[in-house]
Amino acid sequence: MSEIILFDYWRSSASYRVRIVLNLKNVPYTPVPISLLDNAQRAPDYVARNPQGLVPMLSIHGHDLTQSLAIIDYLDAQYPDPAMVSSNPADRAKTLAQALIIAADIHPIDNLRVLRYLKDQMGQSQEAVDQYYRHWIIEGFTALEAMAPEDGVFGGDLPNLADVCLVPQIANARRVDTPLHAFPKLLRIDAALSALPAFAAAHPDQVKPD
Repeated sequence: MSEIILFDYWRSSASYRVRIVLNLKNVPYTPVPISLLDNAQRAPDYVARNPQGLVPMLSIHGHDLTQSLAIIDYLDAQYPDPAMVSSNPADRAKTLAQALIIAADIHPIDNLRVLRYLKDQMGQSQEAVDQYYRHWIIEGFTALEAMAPEDGVFGGDLPNLADVCLVPQIANARRVDTPLHAFPKLLRIDAALSALPAFAAAHPDQVKPD
């Protein structure tokens, strides 16, 4: 079988999600760092394979897969244990809705390229950009806190897709000093997940290039 290669950026939350799932499913891979700060994602040879010029990209089984949730969906089909979504249609929809609060509603408008545009093209101060970032995290987390279970993680006894999306977003929230005291259930879940080897090994501090 050909080598599985993950093109990622150490601090990218979308890449972080994929690293977690690869670890949970015990899929060995080779990381290839793509520095977003250096605009390496815009290099012609990379864009030729990934026209959107983003991370992550997973080269697997002869395919170059992009978009973290699409990559995770492929991994779930190829390596079904542990499953990231339930086979029960209602439970699957619930998990997807929770995950998409982060992956569709918070993350895209707090993405590095959006923040750069606000600062460089729109002339916003760094403090204004950080305030914008925190606003959308708090709005999404407020809804997610109401959906969070009283015990266990979003997946119950085992992590699911919502859990995989939550941990990287909490890391981002902390990086910009987002107040998180209003989200005790999310913090409890994050602490439980962060103690798991698959999550701990995927943490940005563990994969940051030298």
